[in-house]
Amino acid sequence: MTQQHLAFADWLQGRAQHIETVLDDCLPSVDTQPARLHAAMRYAVLGGGKRVRAALVYAAGQACPVNGSTVAVQASMDRAAAAVELIHAYSLIHDDLPCMDDDVLRRGRPTTHVQFDEATAMLAGDALQPLAFELLAEMPIAPALVVQATRALAQAAGSLGMAGGQAIDLDSVGRSLSRDELQTMHTMKTGAMLACSVALGGIVAGASSATREALDDYAHAIGLAFQVVDDILDVTADTASLGKTAGKDAAGNKPTYVSLLGLDNARALAEELRAAAHAALVPLGDSASMLGRLADYIVLRDR
Repeated sequence: MTQQHLAFADWLQGRAQHIETVLDDCLPSVDTQPARLHAAMRYAVLGGGKRVRAALVYAAGQACPVNGSTVAVQASMDRAAAAVELIHAYSLIHDDLPCMDDDVLRRGRPTTHVQFDEATAMLAGDALQPLAFELLAEMPIAPALVVQATRALAQAAGSLGMAGGQAIDLDSVGRSLSRDELQTMHTMKTGAMLACSVALGGIVAGASSATREALDDYAHAIGLAFQVVDDILDVTADTASLGKTAGKDAAGNKPTYVSLLGLDNARALAEELRAAAHAALVPLGDSASMLGRLADYIVLRDR
């Protein structure tokens, strides 16, 4: 492994450990009533996950070094990174429910509704959503930036973003989708929250309009690449490696990039998107190096 790869691996691990501490601090204690609900919230959020979304927030902020180094900005970056992780955790809780994907394994552990019960899991997801927006409201930066960040997260999580993409996904089971239709679904379902993570880093750091445009182009590429690779791993990796049930898409007769394009072409598309992500970062120079490494990590990961 090269020195650059080691540096990135250390950085990513450091960010994951840091956001784990931030999340631990912002979640209600299990000693606070209702204790069972708070235990379920903490179970769903803590102790696992790649923390890619949080890492994207930090890396995007790092790409704006002029405004991204003050104590207030760093504190706000923590809250923004925690907020996207909370929304992501809520989405996984609901995605695993019997009325959705009906899965029993997540991050190598029983899913939240299996560990607790369906009603508690549903409420845990419901409670994580407002907590995410509470964290954004507490960011000690200019009020206009707080409003921008809140609006970005709300849109990414709503009916024109993640929730809408999930609705299209559920409606598409057993149907054949065109490539454009599949891209629309995944741009909403998976890409919107990843793109929002990048956008939040730029917003909190006070990025210029030109920097935000470059970040948006990068985010579009890696958001789609993430889902393409997920589709590939669903047919090439095993359950132990993934930490969730492998082969669920095929078993559920869901349209994927692999079912539409074939495995080789899906891999080629992932590489095209990785190249597009790197090209988008060129105007940002060395300050965006961690975003480039994250694009590599997203496309080349094996789980």
